Amino acid sequence: MTYNWCHGPNCHTERTQSRIRGSGDNKVLRTIKIKHDSNYRTHEQYQMFNYFCNQNCLMEYIRTHLQSIIAIAPRREALETPIKVEKTKYQDYRYKWDNVNGDKKEYYMATRTKILDNNNG
Repeated sequence: MTYNWCHGPNCHTERTQSRIRGSGDNKVLRTIKIKHDSNYRTHEQYQMFNYFCNQNCLMEYIRTHLQSIIAIAPRREALETPIKVEKTKYQDYRYKWDNVNGDKKEYYMATRTKILDNNNG
């Protein structure tokens, strides 16, 4: 079994019992040791928790190193995905307040826009 230390920049300052190490008067708060469990964390979305003990440490790391992370692969232009759009007109209504008659139903033509799966048309 392999281990990683939490990469959270302030992990070692969190005051929890699980971080206390040392004996006598030589106590310290230590960064959390994370088991690298290849069976449990095989999905890409969970691999980040092989390096961070919790979401707070992950977000502190991102806040601290965001500019460096973005510099690895900067985005110079927008990404686009080709789509097909289906627009349909339908009659809808809304209520409009009338001082004489109170609420009055008002009909109008609305447009519904649906993004279609590009493969199915």
